[in-house]
Amino acid sequence: MKTRFIYCLVLSFLMIAIIPSCSYFGASRYDFTPLDSLIRGWMDKGYYPGGAVCVSRNDSLIFTKCYGDFTPDTKVYVASAGKWVAAAVIAAVVDITELDWDDEVQKWLFDYSGDPKGKIKLRQLLSHTSGIRPYLPEPRVDNYNRLDSAVAEILPLDTVFAAGSKFEYGGLAMQVAGRMAEMAYGDDFEVLFQSLISRPLGMNNSHFIPVNTDGGHAPMLGGGLCTTLNDYMAFLEMIYNDGVYNGKRILTHESIVEMQKDQVGTAFVSAGEYVEKALGKTHHGIYGLGEWRELIDEKTGEAYQISSPGWAGAYPWINKRDSVYGFFIAHVVGSSQKADGFSSFYGSPVISATVTEILKNK
Repeated sequence: MKTRFIYCLVLSFLMIAIIPSCSYFGASRYDFTPLDSLIRGWMDKGYYPGGAVCVSRNDSLIFTKCYGDFTPDTKVYVASAGKWVAAAVIAAVVDITELDWDDEVQKWLFDYSGDPKGKIKLRQLLSHTSGIRPYLPEPRVDNYNRLDSAVAEILPLDTVFAAGSKFEYGGLAMQVAGRMAEMAYGDDFEVLFQSLISRPLGMNNSHFIPVNTDGGHAPMLGGGLCTTLNDYMAFLEMIYNDGVYNGKRILTHESIVEMQKDQVGTAFVSAGEYVEKALGKTHHGIYGLGEWRELIDEKTGEAYQISSPGWAGAYPWINKRDSVYGFFIAHVVGSSQKADGFSSFYGSPVISATVTEILKNK
């Protein structure tokens, strides 16, 4: 598994030396022309200044290509694609500390005791069912501080619904979840990420807090991850392999299951949420912990395709039925909603759907 990334990287740099973009087409039985054409079309229309994509099946690289001046190590802020990684960091803390998915906020954040938000459970914070408003009200003031001050800013805000009663996608509640993890582990969230996820996976070009700062920048768990194609593919490999990477367990089997399980439950889901709008699916259990449950088995209710798309175009996904995982990394130019109807957020699943069709037509 480890050699796949080294091979991808070496091939990429060799190809860059020869032609403007890196490319690798896997076994000849796969024709990735449809996916290449799709992404090149986006580039030609100016949606993205460049990008890169990588697809693996059964941990074997079957396609990768870079567009524009992107390489497998180009650093990009991937917006909500970071939610999946942030949830994994917290899962790692659950694995090794007394932190539990059913812990209430007030158990770890004493200032929240006596406030309705103090009764919110950790799992609700990471499944958008907490009732905490999705974003800070304008003007936003959560700049250059730490998670302790971030949660202090959230405390006086009114909740918008009772915890567990509704699903509303956003990112603010994840700051509270991150602070709970900090309290349980005894260190800052970036330290948690680097020690529990980043270094074990070799994600050496990824961070929630920019390097070379004064240490006072709060990590934005819901949208502040900076990463690369190679780094995020290592993360997906670990998730695909039930929490194991290069023979070393990073997350427990129980945490992997919990993250992928339906966490929406009986909460009300409004019409037009991502899974319905982007995939045309109307199943209720659309979200786990930090990840969308795009496609589910109708008999068992288990998700067989999970993802975490970002508004700016980054799209990581795993399809268990296809034994595939992949990542498209880019950052949209201008608005994510174009005049011709293209949306870098809602249009993301066409990538995984195209890969599925390619595999069917091998």
